[in-house]
Amino acid sequence: MAATAQLFEEPFDADEYIERLAWRTPGGGSKGGAEAFDPKRLLEEFKNHIEELKQLDERIQRRVEKLEQQCNREAKEFARKVQDLQRSNQVAFQHFQELDEHISYVATKVCHLGDQLEGVNTPRQRAVEAQRIMTYFNEFLDGELRSDVFNNPDKIKEAADIIQKLHLIAQELPFDRFSDVKAKIASKYHDLERQLIQEFTAAQRRGDIKRMQEVAAVLLHFKGYAHCVDVYIKQCQEGAYGRSDVFEDTALLCQRVNKQVGEVFCSPETVMAKLIQKRPVNLGETRRSDSEQYLKNLFDLYTRTTTLATKLTEFNLGSDKHTFLSKLIKNIFSSYLESYIDVEREHLRARSAMILQRYYDSKNHQKRPLGTGSIQELKERIRQRTNLPLGPSIDTHGETFLSQEVVVNLLQETRHAFERCHRLSDPSDLPKNAFSIFLLLVEHLCVDHIDYALEIGLSAIPSPDAKNANLYFLDVVQQANTIFHLFDKQFNDHLMPLISSSPKLTECLHKKKEVIEQMEVKLDTGIDRTLNCMIGQMKHILSTEQKKTDFKPEDENNVMIQYTNACSKVCAYVSKQVERVRKSMDGKNVDTVLTELGVRFHRLIHEHLQQFSYSSMGGMLAICDVAEYRRCAKDFRVPLVLQLFDTLHALCNLLVVAPDNLKQVCSGEQLTNLDRNLLHAFVQLRADYRSSRLGRHFS
Repeated sequence: MAATAQLFEEPFDADEYIERLAWRTPGGGSKGGAEAFDPKRLLEEFKNHIEELKQLDERIQRRVEKLEQQCNREAKEFARKVQDLQRSNQVAFQHFQELDEHISYVATKVCHLGDQLEGVNTPRQRAVEAQRIMTYFNEFLDGELRSDVFNNPDKIKEAADIIQKLHLIAQELPFDRFSDVKAKIASKYHDLERQLIQEFTAAQRRGDIKRMQEVAAVLLHFKGYAHCVDVYIKQCQEGAYGRSDVFEDTALLCQRVNKQVGEVFCSPETVMAKLIQKRPVNLGETRRSDSEQYLKNLFDLYTRTTTLATKLTEFNLGSDKHTFLSKLIKNIFSSYLESYIDVEREHLRARSAMILQRYYDSKNHQKRPLGTGSIQELKERIRQRTNLPLGPSIDTHGETFLSQEVVVNLLQETRHAFERCHRLSDPSDLPKNAFSIFLLLVEHLCVDHIDYALEIGLSAIPSPDAKNANLYFLDVVQQANTIFHLFDKQFNDHLMPLISSSPKLTECLHKKKEVIEQMEVKLDTGIDRTLNCMIGQMKHILSTEQKKTDFKPEDENNVMIQYTNACSKVCAYVSKQVERVRKSMDGKNVDTVLTELGVRFHRLIHEHLQQFSYSSMGGMLAICDVAEYRRCAKDFRVPLVLQLFDTLHALCNLLVVAPDNLKQVCSGEQLTNLDRNLLHAFVQLRADYRSSRLGRHFS
């Protein structure tokens, strides 16, 4: 295979090249070929081919050197031509500079000549114009208008130009000598002005845009130009406000006439602005008769007006259209917005008072005046610290005097007030106005409704020794908790966005915290007193149902009950109260209240058991009772309470354990850390304690 340059064209694969060379060589193929493999022959072929490749490389190298020499010669020739072109370009550039200087010189001469000609022609034209104006002025002076320009209706444009100039000249003339001619010129001036406006009106009705443009251009220098614009706007508005939605009609009207105004008038933005200013707006005078409807109308009209202003920005209203529209809106609503917040507060105050009064009337409840002053504060402090019921207890027949419907209505009214406040308040006054609305919400919802219900609920909590008392204060807690969540949601959703970036945020948070803390104090007081009532009820059950013979039966061998009747009734009562607490509280409050109830429940049972003397079988019954109390304590789901009853159960084992095992039991896991006097007190409850042997074993 002869070595040629074509064999090394891309893509080149050296392995494939060697493989093809070996395959073409006789005896260089695979062992299964027609000829046997001959390595010597293959080596010889490789040597010959290498020599051919060397010769090919030498030929290619000589050709490359020849091409490089040729490229160098052509590069030098090209560089020489470029230098010649640069010299030619410099010569041409010099010629252009000379030509430009010559043209500038000629232009300067021409301008100078033009100035000279204008200096001669301008006075001449002025003189001609002055002569022409004087001729027309003489006609007015003579009282006879002979010129065709004043008598030919087709030349009204020229006549208008002349009379406008004469009118300006007449203003400078002394009145005593030229009163008649001034009056004639003024009369003709107003007559032409009226004719032009009539012509413009007729052209507008015909839809002749070109004629309207011509007449408007002539009237531009007359005093009646503004009247022309008014006539145009009046005709545009005829029939444009046929529907009830004046805002949509205004947008459609501007869209319809925008192009026409741009074609007819030289200052279309002024005309469009005047068209918008003449939009009919009726806010309605309902402030005195119906403040709610007045506020709704004001909010609706202001919102729709600002929306309309956004649509109108697409039209030509001048360079600063946004400022113009803002000023326009301010001019329309300024008198209403200045007193808005006063009307809002009065309406919200009256509306909230009406909602509350309507609710109490539906309950046939005469609202009790809550005491104020130093005496009431002293009573409140004593009640919080001692839980003593100060003042007569009232019976509300289970009525909480809290209503979610009332709360929703109050929050709804306040939400509307916040929305109107956000839209209608000046940005600088927004936080202050929103805070004032929030104070009204606190006054009517938190003070007049929730706080009042808490006060009534506290007054209705019976004394701890009352029998079959209705402990409905937990219902008050449940409803107050639900209401507070609604109050907190409105605070975050509607008030916070209005005050979040202002100093009023601190005041709002402080006021909210103050209100919450006041309610929490009363809720804590009521819950504490309710728990005391629960314990009092349990104590009453134990005192009436538990008999001394329960733990010291006459027949020790004939006891068939698993636990006493008193234990059964107390556990049933406790389970019911635990369920009520779970329904009335939420979150960590459930565990907190149940922990306190459980601790008091344990203390009551502990003290109750220490009132009896126990026989062997009676001790077993006491253990069964405590086991049932412990099962009831599991409903609390509070580890501390369950631990207390576990310990009490272990203490009760001291009532039945054999005397020889007392020390071993006392050193058990649950009793080893207890005070020895407590252990001794339980051992003393055994009927056989006075035996010297038992005392000896315990000591």
